[in-house]
Amino acid sequence: MNDRPDDVPGAPTAARATDWTTTPFTADLLRGALDLERTERGVLPHRLPAWARAQCADGHLAMAETQPSGVRLVFRTRATAVELDALRTKNAYQGAPPRPDGVYDLLVDGQLAGRTSVTGGNVLMMDMTTGSAETRPGPVGTVRFSGLPDRVKDVEIWLPYNEITELVALRTDAPVEPAPDGGRRHWLHHGSSISHGSDAASPTTTWPALAAALGGVELTNLGLSGSALLDPFTARAMRDTPADLISVKIGINLVNADLMRLRAFGPAVHGFLDTIREGHPTIPLLVVSPILCPIHEDTPGPAAPDFGNLSTGKLQFRATGDPAEGASGKLTLNVIRDELARLVKQRAGDDANLHFLDGRELYGEADFAELPLPDQLHPDAATHRRIGERFAELAFGEGRPFALRGD
Repeated sequence: MNDRPDDVPGAPTAARATDWTTTPFTADLLRGALDLERTERGVLPHRLPAWARAQCADGHLAMAETQPSGVRLVFRTRATAVELDALRTKNAYQGAPPRPDGVYDLLVDGQLAGRTSVTGGNVLMMDMTTGSAETRPGPVGTVRFSGLPDRVKDVEIWLPYNEITELVALRTDAPVEPAPDGGRRHWLHHGSSISHGSDAASPTTTWPALAAALGGVELTNLGLSGSALLDPFTARAMRDTPADLISVKIGINLVNADLMRLRAFGPAVHGFLDTIREGHPTIPLLVVSPILCPIHEDTPGPAAPDFGNLSTGKLQFRATGDPAEGASGKLTLNVIRDELARLVKQRAGDDANLHFLDGRELYGEADFAELPLPDQLHPDAATHRRIGERFAELAFGEGRPFALRGD
């Protein structure tokens, strides 16, 4: 379809306007999404299916699952120029400086070849003191990549992990076709905001994306900021999603939200794992406990924001519980780690492919001393890289739960 006008500013010099091809967004071009919602403009990727979204009215979860962490366009083409029209919804906080723009990463044959952001878009302005939110509409923007090698190649455009992204149009100066996955294994991961990517540098440098690249697997990332709360609909979505490897990282937000007590936690974990096993009875399943988070190691939640330095862009969090409340069953990270280890050991007698990883092996006391959590909860970009590299070693390494097995 030759529909790009000649006078559009910024048109790549490698192609004349009459050479542009517009390709519709179809499921075989998108990886990492469990559902594609057709909109008036185009396509909105979701990381939870519609039936699961209908079972929870939480606005934060609705925002998180629509932020396309791990979602990428993947296609094979000779194109030397690619344009993607997208409408973003970017978060902003009342009284705080603007947050950095979300990032699009371009990979050519698996190697980073470009990185940029989209302009325009909506702004979701949130007031953390009142809990109110207002969406301020904005225009569609365009992401442009040019100067790509003139040969057949596999192209990936990883969408921002922290911006709701409605895909409007994909234009290239040569036709595209779906790219094969090369027979790579599919890894399905579920976790909280750290798995979602909070404060990583870009979509391919969240720790799950880094670990997937090092492990040579295809990633579906169900890291959901503010969630990973043992929701039954998430377990059912994982049960129904094709996968060769599954990991679940459980704990921090159960403490942050002060959501349940020890009595409910154990049965909820059993139920979550039982549901996953209904669809994936024998594949490797790795249960990961929380990384070190000093404010919640022995102090229950809920967590609360500290607005003292918000005007300078430094939002931090604190634990508001009383350590003595642990005796009444309130959850702390140490309690959760002990219980998860116990439950996995109990179940492993009947499930040889169930494994446990203590999150402090990914990020522990020595790491905190070197690379502290800037807001007391979330790692920075350097720490995402460290966690990703360690997970790759501890999960995908020889003799580890996700290692390749001989026939």
